[in-house]
Amino acid sequence: MKGMMGGMAGLMKQANQMQMKMKKAQEELALREFSGTSGGGAVTAKVNGDNKVLAITITPDVMKSGDVEMLQDLVTSAVNDALKTAKETSSQEMSKITGGLSIPGF
Repeated sequence: MKGMMGGMAGLMKQANQMQMKMKKAQEELALREFSGTSGGGAVTAKVNGDNKVLAITITPDVMKSGDVEMLQDLVTSAVNDALKTAKETSSQEMSKITGGLSIPGF
């Protein structure tokens, strides 16, 4: 029984270390910036790892057309592209820590 308790303590220690590494990685990812584009670079969106939009850049040529619906679609697409990149990067970083295990909430 004592051997089992020692093994359990070791597992708990490893779990705590993994949790601390994951928290640190999440904090670092929140500070990173990710970009997405649409319309061949006509619209660029920049987001951070907290999924907050930091900037939207629109080339002047897009404004010349006067097509508001197209501009809305381009902005939406660029933001979604940036968020997708942020999510994929976050998943890859967390997978490095967890060894591919899926841990709810992270």
